[in-house]
Amino acid sequence: MKFGLFGINMGPCATAEVAARVARAAEAEGFDSVWTGEHVVLPDPQVAPSPAPPETPLLDPAVALAYVAAHTKTLRLGTGIIILPQRNPLVLAKELASVDVVSGGRLIFGLGVGYLKAEFDALGIPFEHKGERAMEYLAAMLALWTEDRPSFRGRFVSFGGIQALPRPLQKPHPPIVVGGASPPAFRRAMRHGNGWYGFALDLDATAACLDGLRKAEERYGRGAELGELEISVTPRGRLDAEAVKRFADLGVHRLIPYRPTTREEDVLAVVRDVGKLIAGH
Repeated sequence: MKFGLFGINMGPCATAEVAARVARAAEAEGFDSVWTGEHVVLPDPQVAPSPAPPETPLLDPAVALAYVAAHTKTLRLGTGIIILPQRNPLVLAKELASVDVVSGGRLIFGLGVGYLKAEFDALGIPFEHKGERAMEYLAAMLALWTEDRPSFRGRFVSFGGIQALPRPLQKPHPPIVVGGASPPAFRRAMRHGNGWYGFALDLDATAACLDGLRKAEERYGRGAELGELEISVTPRGRLDAEAVKRFADLGVHRLIPYRPTTREEDVLAVVRDVGKLIAGH
């Protein structure tokens, strides 16, 4: 089992010095990764299904991870997740390639399609066809990252006769992790992802999602070049040694705990508690 930490760009970690201290502590305790969340804007006032009060600070994922990269040596740097259909894929490809380069090849690109219509409306992005848009954007980004002469022709984005350097250090590209707990998300993970990320799941919900992933693989297949699908979960509820074992028995490869808080000391307490689990694992 590997362990990550969610929220390195939000709440108390939206203060750069706090993020650096938390990341260094996580690295010292044996965490393998830290992960950002993303909402470009939040509804004000908060209404369901918005996950956080509008006063919640969230640094841009690429900015936060580049800063954390300068203060760590081994931590993988995960976007958990970037809402891909809200982004310009060429600009995002440049930003994330830059993070991979300045970090020495430590980026994990986690993506999702989003679910807050108010956020899409504020950004002027159609809420319809967001899954199709996201997968086309991903294909365009991979073209930029992997092709000697990048070109792409699609419904939502087209380009040719360009270059975008530097490319990511990781070859052929940084790992792609697809988030979401719906049948379309399972399909996208199986067809396009090196990993899958489930957020705020208990054991039963995790088991149900893994069953959904298996069914997606049976129905849609999976390319051999993608390798084994790495399963990451932010667990809901208390995380102790028994819970870690039960998640591992289900087939989870990485746990990414998160405790919503406004205090640095609470985040560091999570790091210490999980560090004890890592030491005893």
